[in-house]
Amino acid sequence: MLLKLLGRFLRPHWPLLVGVVVFQLAQALLSLWLPTLNADITDNGIAKGDTNYIVWVGAGMLGVTLVQVACSITAVYFGAKVAMRVGRDLRGSIFQKVGEFSEREVSKFGAPSLITRNTNDVQQVQMLVLMTCTLLVSAPILAIGGIILAMQQDIQLSWLIAVSVPILLVAVGLIISRMVPLFRKMQERIDRVNRVLREQLTGIRVVRAFVREDIESGRFQKANADVTDTALRAGRLFALMFPIVMLVLNVSSVAVIWFGGFRIQDGSMQIGTLTAFLQYLMQILMAVMMATFMAVLVPRAAVCADRIGEVLGTESSVRIPESPITELDAHGTLEFVDVGFSYPGAEQPVLSDVTFLAKAGQTTAIIGSTGSGKTTLVNLIPRLFDATSGIVLVDGVDVAELDPDLLWSRIGLVPQKPYLFSGTVASNLRYGKPDATDEELWQALEIAQARDFVQAMGEKLDAPIAQGGTNVSGGQRQRLAIARALVKRPEIYVFDDSFSALDTATDARLRHALSRQVSDATMIVVAQRVSTIVDADQIIVLEDGRVVGRGTHDELLQSNETYAEIVSSQLTAEEAA
Repeated sequence: MLLKLLGRFLRPHWPLLVGVVVFQLAQALLSLWLPTLNADITDNGIAKGDTNYIVWVGAGMLGVTLVQVACSITAVYFGAKVAMRVGRDLRGSIFQKVGEFSEREVSKFGAPSLITRNTNDVQQVQMLVLMTCTLLVSAPILAIGGIILAMQQDIQLSWLIAVSVPILLVAVGLIISRMVPLFRKMQERIDRVNRVLREQLTGIRVVRAFVREDIESGRFQKANADVTDTALRAGRLFALMFPIVMLVLNVSSVAVIWFGGFRIQDGSMQIGTLTAFLQYLMQILMAVMMATFMAVLVPRAAVCADRIGEVLGTESSVRIPESPITELDAHGTLEFVDVGFSYPGAEQPVLSDVTFLAKAGQTTAIIGSTGSGKTTLVNLIPRLFDATSGIVLVDGVDVAELDPDLLWSRIGLVPQKPYLFSGTVASNLRYGKPDATDEELWQALEIAQARDFVQAMGEKLDAPIAQGGTNVSGGQRQRLAIARALVKRPEIYVFDDSFSALDTATDARLRHALSRQVSDATMIVVAQRVSTIVDADQIIVLEDGRVVGRGTHDELLQSNETYAEIVSSQLTAEEAA
């Protein structure tokens, strides 16, 4: 998966990669040439006392070194640009892919894990790309070229290379083999830390209300300690690697000087040749050490690449049609025909054989006990899920055949848990219609019964809203979410228990304003309170995912036992009448 992922995201940046390869190649070849020049100075210049030769060759070595430095800096610059762009493209692709997911896929991965994959996991792959561009070209050239040139200098000392390099590779391989499972475990435990922290921040009021601070603190400390323990174990192995490399490096250097000294003593080897051989051995072992560093990054990056690939390779259960319908003639008709829905692996369907028609200008209410499938039903309208049987029609066309943008433009959804984005009142209200005027915003606030408290804010439409709308009350948050849908002016309004935080008087005023101002739209209202839906044109009664009643309040009160029980549990006989 790592190679496949890198191949896909490196391909668009091949010009920069060519630059990296060229400059790394130049830098490596110059590095291999320098020991030869050094040997020439030692054997020809110093031995003969030729000062001019030493100066000119030394000046040449200095020039080569400066060119080598320039090549190295340029290669690192290009490599850094490639790595940053790959990270940017990866994050963008993951974000776009997650945006296409239905609720099913988001629930499968979990929000904390998706956040980790788009941040920490991408960062690990990005770091590998950077180090690859910095080391991958020069390291093998230095190793292979160093071996060839060292053998040219003195073949009898080459056995030291044949011994030291395999020892180094075996030692490093054993360490890396133990680090791979630790890296996989580390990423999973980082997911867990994110999940626990997210739960505690989101549910801080519940934690304090039930005096669970100590227990939640313990949960976080346990998750944090698990990450720390895994990181320490991996760090100890990593720390063991470099002493082993340096041990092999230094022992090899001593061995070259030891055995080379005897060869110089008997006249079969010159000092310059020994110096060059020692430098080539250092280059070989340094190249192996650089490859070792790469090998440390590869296992963790491979684990992260698998996790990223898992997201990018997951297809949304809500598929976009190949030839979507981009135009509709009618306005606002919604129809369910024998609709059923089951979650994967569930023993029983959530919805079965749901059929009803909601026309423009009418209010269709959906009521039922907790768990009867009301929210699942309304989530099928904007295709947050797709029906597993039957069809959902908007203006006579199956929603699965519609262009998603066209479908969503026809629907104004106010979810059960309204969410406001960080910004201002105006930026939240314009979320569905960026070009809405201030007059349109105030009109929507008026209908949603939110004008008074917005005017009471010091900056009015420019008043700040915290992430999630945590700086306003639950009722104010619901009314702002309703106003946001009203600004959009869609043909179909879907209110999923959107009046639950309002008092009865505000609820009544809001419904009255809606009936006057958006009378030409189709309204789907999911509610728990009977008082919210008594004036609906038709009421759909759900029980265990099936439609057990359909009609007006008066009709159902007389003919439907389930509805009568719901009414009797909330209203007195006089209020019900």
